[in-house]
Amino acid sequence: MQIIIIGGGAAGFFAAITCAQTYPDTRITLIEAGKHPLAKVKISGGGRCNVTHSCFEPTQLVQYYPRGNKALRGAFSRFQPRDTVNWYAERGVNLKTEADGRMFPTTDDSETIVRCLLDAAAAAGVKIWTGEAVAEISPQQPSGWSVTLKSGAILSADRVLLATGSNPSAYKWAQQLGHEIAPPVPSLFTFNIPDPRLAELAGVSVKSATVKLAGAGKNSLTQTGALLITHWGVSGPAALKLSAWGARLLAEARYQTTLIIDWLPEYRPDKLRELILSVKSQLPQKTIYNSCPVPIPHRLWESLTSHIGIQSTDRWAGLANKTLDRLINELNRGEYQITGKGVFKEEFVTCGGVDLKSVNFQTMESKICPGLYFAGEILDIDGVTGGFNFQSAWTTGYLAGLAMGA
Repeated sequence: MQIIIIGGGAAGFFAAITCAQTYPDTRITLIEAGKHPLAKVKISGGGRCNVTHSCFEPTQLVQYYPRGNKALRGAFSRFQPRDTVNWYAERGVNLKTEADGRMFPTTDDSETIVRCLLDAAAAAGVKIWTGEAVAEISPQQPSGWSVTLKSGAILSADRVLLATGSNPSAYKWAQQLGHEIAPPVPSLFTFNIPDPRLAELAGVSVKSATVKLAGAGKNSLTQTGALLITHWGVSGPAALKLSAWGARLLAEARYQTTLIIDWLPEYRPDKLRELILSVKSQLPQKTIYNSCPVPIPHRLWESLTSHIGIQSTDRWAGLANKTLDRLINELNRGEYQITGKGVFKEEFVTCGGVDLKSVNFQTMESKICPGLYFAGEILDIDGVTGGFNFQSAWTTGYLAGLAMGA
């Protein structure tokens, strides 16, 4: 059996290796348009490669996927992060778990993962073509596939796997073959917020803040986590998770909307009022500016109090009720205007892709075109930051690899 895999990323390689090792008589050709396969693996995680996440319970794991969580539930029962860890360990690559659950090779070098995949593919007999772009794929009669390269060469295959990431050409091929495509838009990005309250605070972070997109209506989008103030706005886990869950909404708003920040999610307004009034009573002659009573960085406290008109010499004794109301609102419900999106390091994740209803998640085969398979980011699946996007690539690639050679 001849199998062609289009796309030399994480999902494509994992599918190729799985298929070749499971069915040694199968001839597998992996075609990558770029000169270097696994390019995204190499740059991920700041060059360390966040291989997966130490969430080993499928019902919990799927909660990290804004899109694709229902389809992945069964898939993760067959291949999940524990299986990924074991797969690499069997090939001499050990992973370590960091405090936030992210898992990296113990070498802290993505080249370890790249080399492991390249070696495994070579050992299994996978043919790897680089610098070869595909122009078209089309079904043959009565069965099989024709793959036309931009060089003009035409290849034949019994089965074809599209593991092309967010390549627009592959979306077009899938659509021409009858698959619906959820329009691709960016996911996992930072927020551009030109605001005087944040302008001088680059590098300041809050361990736990709640961020919410205004205008989400009934579909209120809220995330809690660490928040980092940057030169251009805000980043950190809370912002990145919100950008993932709100990817479609933010795209529709053209990245122009209001972000509501609760800098103290553990303090409800009534509790915060009680605390501040207690400080006012106990320290009446202390200046408000210099005595921050809540667990946020002092520079942030100075900026927020200054924003609502509190002077550096104002004392707690003189805090008027109206000013107290404004302070509580600023801490619990400050409004900031998002004017655009930034990028998250070198990584780029897309929300959108091949509609999941047209794919059999037991095999990753198209329900519309027998012999056509999908894996990885070409599908309308994306996870939040933390190794989840790679895990869906390993899982869907593994399942496709198991099925294609059968």
